[in-house]
Amino acid sequence: MPRVHVALLLPLVLLCAPLSYGQVPKDDDAWFSANQDDLIGLYKHLHSHPELSNQEFETAKRIADELRKAGATVTTGVGKLGVVGVFKNGAGPTVLVRTDLDALPVVEETGLPYASRAKGKDPAGKEVGVMHACGHDMHMTCLVGTARWLIQHKDRWSGTAVFIGQPAEEMIGGAKEMLKDGLYTRFPKPDFALALHVLNDGAAGTIAYTSGPALAGSNSVDVTIKGKGGHGAAPHTTVDPIVLAALAILDFQTIVSREVDPVHPAVVTVGAIHGGTKHNIISDEVKLQLTIRAYSEDVRDQLVEGIKRRVSGLAKAHHAPEPTVTVHDGTPPTINTPSLVARVVPGLEKELGASNIKEVEPVMGAEDFGMYSQGGVPIFMFRLGTIAPERMAETKGKGLPSLHSALYYPEPVPSLRTGIRAMTAAVRELLPPRP
Repeated sequence: MPRVHVALLLPLVLLCAPLSYGQVPKDDDAWFSANQDDLIGLYKHLHSHPELSNQEFETAKRIADELRKAGATVTTGVGKLGVVGVFKNGAGPTVLVRTDLDALPVVEETGLPYASRAKGKDPAGKEVGVMHACGHDMHMTCLVGTARWLIQHKDRWSGTAVFIGQPAEEMIGGAKEMLKDGLYTRFPKPDFALALHVLNDGAAGTIAYTSGPALAGSNSVDVTIKGKGGHGAAPHTTVDPIVLAALAILDFQTIVSREVDPVHPAVVTVGAIHGGTKHNIISDEVKLQLTIRAYSEDVRDQLVEGIKRRVSGLAKAHHAPEPTVTVHDGTPPTINTPSLVARVVPGLEKELGASNIKEVEPVMGAEDFGMYSQGGVPIFMFRLGTIAPERMAETKGKGLPSLHSALYYPEPVPSLRTGIRAMTAAVRELLPPRP
């Protein structure tokens, strides 16, 4: 995901938080070392048994079982496949820790001994390979490790921990469904919500973070460009929607480059084109699938209006039927609450060393974690480095597989060790010591 400079963005929601309760002493990784084999086994199982969005039946069951074994009170089926584990440990704030459960329709090419060979069916019913190409297997294992550590060390903190296994992050729908199903009313409403997400270009052992706007809002857009089909040898008797689609794709790029204020980040990407059946047939229509990204609703609306205006204008100019443009529900930007970030980061630095904690710029990737800010809940998602230092050195940070790549994989042991230590440190920073 490309990094961008962000200015003049949405007003930030500030929280007046009390001073930190302080950090407990480190265990010199003794706890992780004692639990390492089991956690790595869990990670490799999740990696080799991925499930697509809204199909995470076995994954949700495994996370529910792990949270029960850790000692949490677990509810399943929240927002269809969501998992909620609650551990009440006396008076104090409530901290929510969230992981995503789903994988992607990607055929894994890492060559790892525990590589996924799973198959699944996408929403159109097509059989596809399935892979955890965005690190959700790492997220889940870190959540389980965090739950185990906190519950086994319950004498060190006071309050309530809520552990969330959320389905359908890749489809941008799971958080919405869980919230709609009463996540903040049926269960303790959090005073703070935390999450981590893997980095494809960060060294294992490090944490990156952004205060304020961190991830863009996103919507999917379907465009159907209509024409008049006929024989490829007689184009003058037709209206060719493939030509119109080609013109539209090029013209879409001028929405960002010539209409959106340059200080406001925006992206229009055409991810798929479907049209035609044979070499010598001009089709009746072409379908385009787009993603649009922005940090404000005004810019998002400007992108949608620009898409509609361009395809409509092209249709009129070429005597084509009026196109259809459908904008699907998306996700708002993820805006890390600055006061919460300022409170947690010192705890991360104390736990892992200040040199291993780095502030980074926002990116145009999208996440539905931003929805957990509903009702004024402060949120913070930080980024987990996952690449072995020798791999970083070999590539000088360039040419590494991106997230969603068939070749992406994290280094399991240092990534898990750092993720669990970072998340437990973040939670402890927000909870008082046990009386």
